[in-house]
Amino acid sequence: MRVLHFNSLEVRLAETEEEIVAAQALRYRVFYEEMGARATPRIRASRLDFDPYDEFYDHILVIDRATEGPGPHVVGTYRMMRRTVAEENAGFYSEGEFDVGPLLRYPGEVLELGRSCIDAAYRKRGAMQILWRGIAEYVFHHRIQVMFGCASLPGTRPEDMARPLSYLYHHHLARRELRPRALDSRYVDMQFIAKDALDMQAARSELPPLIKGYLQLGGCVGDGAVVDAQFNTLDVCMVVETDQVTDKYLRHYMNAARTDRPEDQVAT
Repeated sequence: MRVLHFNSLEVRLAETEEEIVAAQALRYRVFYEEMGARATPRIRASRLDFDPYDEFYDHILVIDRATEGPGPHVVGTYRMMRRTVAEENAGFYSEGEFDVGPLLRYPGEVLELGRSCIDAAYRKRGAMQILWRGIAEYVFHHRIQVMFGCASLPGTRPEDMARPLSYLYHHHLARRELRPRALDSRYVDMQFIAKDALDMQAARSELPPLIKGYLQLGGCVGDGAVVDAQFNTLDVCMVVETDQVTDKYLRHYMNAARTDRPEDQVAT
């Protein structure tokens, strides 16, 4: 993918181990210090969010070139793995929570996205918009037809997220041919509230920005949620068919990056 620029921000794939470590340090600050994830002793000692999958992923970075320091100043990141790479290595991270068999059987190229985070100081400065523009470049370059990955709601009590979970199930369930399902041992039924009894406005207002962003791209969800005690979240599996990512939405992200509008942020 080509390198993209917006003011002092640059988005591209990580090229060195040092850059991946900088992304892991950002993930630690956001997930553990800000969002209350539970660190293992090794993660706490290193102050890095890492797992065995990191070595197999492409890491897309937003770097602020205007900030001087001993290493790259990474202010946004996502990690991405294509099915062709997953099949040769450890598989997908999402397989620890969801049966992604329908996606594995899909004939086209499939991409898993995960570990999305933006530095708090850059959430109103266009970082997420240029990051998504970089992802679009990657998708087009590799001819990705389906994107998927875990997206999180806060907390580990499913009943506290009854409205948004019910809303996602009733209004944004993936078509059966592409529908992941939470593993039986971890399955949380999302149907807390009947469709005709759901307060739609309240449910939508409780959705995290990242999930709203996926829905704007035509995304949908798998069947069942999963409690992730380590990250203090409830996870759903999002699925986006890239032919649903229309020019309209690509223009939306590009224009947001140019105008730097706070209301256009799609993830934290």
